[in-house]
Amino acid sequence: MKRNAMETLRIDILNPKAKALLKALAELKLIRIKKDQVKSELRELLDSFRNDEDNVPTMDEIASEVEAVRKARYEKH
Repeated sequence: MKRNAMETLRIDILNPKAKALLKALAELKLIRIKKDQVKSELRELLDSFRNDEDNVPTMDEIASEVEAVRKARYEKH
């Protein structure tokens, strides 16, 4: 049996049934599932604040940013 080169794909799961199918394929050792280590927008924002110690956000600023991100996320649905 000839082995093909491994191909990596990024898949956005839209339906939980698709995740179940992917898990079944992994159990059959047809695919391998690895979680992607993507930085979130909030994490990037906090990292940028940490790099600029003179501009440390207040708790109110952080809460406001979290609410803005949540609002934007919920408006998409």
